[in-house]
Amino acid sequence: MAVRVAMIGATGLIGSRLVPLLEPKQLLLLSRRPSGFAVAEKIAPAPQWPGLLADERLHVAISALGTTWRKAGSWSAFEQVDRVAVLDFAKAAKSAGARQMIVVSSVGADAGSSNEYLALKGRVEADLTQLGFERLDIVRPGLLRGPRGNDRRPGERLGILISPVANLFLRGRYDRFAAIDASVVAAAMRALVGAPAAGTFIHHNRDLRRLASGGSASGA
Repeated sequence: MAVRVAMIGATGLIGSRLVPLLEPKQLLLLSRRPSGFAVAEKIAPAPQWPGLLADERLHVAISALGTTWRKAGSWSAFEQVDRVAVLDFAKAAKSAGARQMIVVSSVGADAGSSNEYLALKGRVEADLTQLGFERLDIVRPGLLRGPRGNDRRPGERLGILISPVANLFLRGRYDRFAAIDASVVAAAMRALVGAPAAGTFIHHNRDLRRLASGGSASGA
């Protein structure tokens, strides 16, 4: 049976690498502006996305959506994208029949964290677990490598520059904090699409590399 997938965040660092890996005839993108990909796409402001799924029948929902402080301009605006838009999309996808949700989060996500960004990511994860998807895949990559234009913050750029050396020391349980290529994360997410086992699964760098190289999904 063909797996019908709806996705948000197609123009981002991970999303732009994931879209070409998915079956184009079974993919629907929800976007704020045209993505340029030759797939079915519905364009509207993010608050209107849930309504665009009202007549769809889905199997999988994917969120690679995220913004930066530079783009958002305020904490409230940042949360509207990274939390509100993601959750509204997930709820609508669940109502449209999606049994699986795959979402990009962040290493260190924890609703109880003193770091506002990690706390927000943790709250999103907790909220998603309450929606009742048969399978929820939470992707927690380390520092993402890949061209992102001018969206990066100075600290993030420095982290990428030193990542080849830093990664040498981030081994064992610290491997999850190492830098990882966005293309690897995208390949891993592609491998997760349609995974049959039920449950909530969290994927760190080591899991993502394994999946990207052809390893089986958790619970398979």
